[in-house]
Amino acid sequence: MGMKAGGRPGVLSLNINSKSALYAAFMPMLRNGGIFIPTTRTYALGEEVFILLSLMDDPTKIPIVGKVVWVSPANAQNNRPQGIGVHFNSDENAIAAKHKIETMLAGVLNSSRPTHTL
Repeated sequence: MGMKAGGRPGVLSLNINSKSALYAAFMPMLRNGGIFIPTTRTYALGEEVFILLSLMDDPTKIPIVGKVVWVSPANAQNNRPQGIGVHFNSDENAIAAKHKIETMLAGVLNSSRPTHTL
């Protein structure tokens, strides 16, 4: 279920180059952490996706597998961008990514600034 032709989940590349963009995209309320990915492609809740995440100046792309837990449709209320929220799986890569993001956002995570999802 949720597999694209060829038997591989869709690959989404996400490049986040500022702390404010990372804050807006990160979903800390999810147990394993998660991220909002702007996309015009249609995804179903529960669908598995593969993300290649680039953060700031780090040239290393982090491969993360996760499941779609949030869908913002086109023309969503509050001018939220169209896209999906992905809950990271609990594997090592995802846990490492969550820790890396939390470290980058230290001091900003408890802010009350609005994000893309809440």
